[in-house]
Amino acid sequence: MFAKLESLENKYEELEQALADPDVFNDQERYRKLAKSHADLEEIVSLFRRHKSLCLDIEENRQLLHDEDPDIREMAKEEIQKAEAELPNLEKALKIALLPPDPLDEKNTILEIRAGTGGEEAALFAADLYRMYTRYAELQGWNVEILSQSDSESGGFKEIICLISGNRVYSRLKYEAGTHRVQRVPVTETQGRIHTSAATVAVLPEADEVDVEIRPEDISIDVYRASGAGGQHVNKTESAVRITHIPTGIVVTCQDERSQHKNKARAMKVLASRILAVERDKQNSEVSADRKAQVGSGDRSERIRTYNFPQGRCTDHRIGLTLHSLDKIMQGEINPLVEALATAAQTEALKAQVE
Repeated sequence: MFAKLESLENKYEELEQALADPDVFNDQERYRKLAKSHADLEEIVSLFRRHKSLCLDIEENRQLLHDEDPDIREMAKEEIQKAEAELPNLEKALKIALLPPDPLDEKNTILEIRAGTGGEEAALFAADLYRMYTRYAELQGWNVEILSQSDSESGGFKEIICLISGNRVYSRLKYEAGTHRVQRVPVTETQGRIHTSAATVAVLPEADEVDVEIRPEDISIDVYRASGAGGQHVNKTESAVRITHIPTGIVVTCQDERSQHKNKARAMKVLASRILAVERDKQNSEVSADRKAQVGSGDRSERIRTYNFPQGRCTDHRIGLTLHSLDKIMQGEINPLVEALATAAQTEALKAQVE
């Protein structure tokens, strides 16, 4: 491990020298690439240098344990204990930093939320989840663009698909995929009984053209008149688009825009990301065989997380974490969940590396 760290530190120093070269600075494209590589190494090099500094401090203080002055010996002993207490956490952080990065972590994300079991209450919960994620996005400084939505009669969402753009969006949201369960008293419940409903969340990295090749002969495009709210226009113009990817059977529809071309562009964006997700699932079949494994069927029993409103708690069943701050979570303050899930994933990756 330490040989690898020495190599990374040397590379970091070489990049620093290159960035100080006027010729490199004048070539802005090259400068940006080198600056990104330098920034990517900054955290791990900082951790490694801290580790080396602590080891040096321990060695120097061990020599002082033989000093004639008892105060110096006591001070050296305390410094050694302090440094040795910090080393294990620092070494764990270094091991995590050395884990192979997920190449998709830097990508923007297509978020799909669908009402599952529970009828109108499930649709209302899907809308609540959408608000939770959009508020989280606001807190992170990300942008949210709705690609497609299907409203329910009560003002919820049967389905909503959006694109979230910003810094490392997928790295933060990828553990949100699955079935989310809610327990609460619906506004329409006159007896005060608690109902259980569910919604599914799919988190797909946005696919670039270089990630997925969609051949024209592999897709079937249908246009039709949009349905739902929107005035007379939706009934007169065939602006809605349905795209079927024949090899995979993936179907994407989009009817939100009045322009057929805009709907087609949005549908193609979603299609590419779904294809990328399927291809990635095939490569990682031990984790999930296909996209269905990510979101489940929407049944209440397949939940990854439960939002219990009467008790004001939120429980993530994958890591056994319960937080009694449901109000804050529904306002988008989900960082405690996001960070706990990321830490759990890193721990599992370290175990797998050892095995």
